Amino acid sequence: RDRARAAALLPEGGFLEVFVDTPLEVCRQRDPKGLYARADNGRVANLTGRDQPYEAPEAPALVLHTVETDAEAAADQIVELVLQRVQ
Repeated sequence: RDRARAAALLPEGGFLEVFVDTPLEVCRQRDPKGLYARADNGRVANLTGRDQPYEAPEAPALVLHTVETDAEAAADQIVELVLQRVQ
């Protein structure tokens, strides 16, 4: 529902959903703010993917598998998608 509401705020075709597909354990390892560790200690509540379920998008415009793709290549894919949409 949240995604549908976000898409409804934009003109038709103006919303591009990108699914950054990263396993939870990799998210924990890459967590620069220490949110997962703080959640484990009870200092952060309702962390998506830990305390609240994460619902993967049903039909994203792009899926980025961050374990297999570095940040620069992922950014290139997003730029390519946006450019395809504006042409």
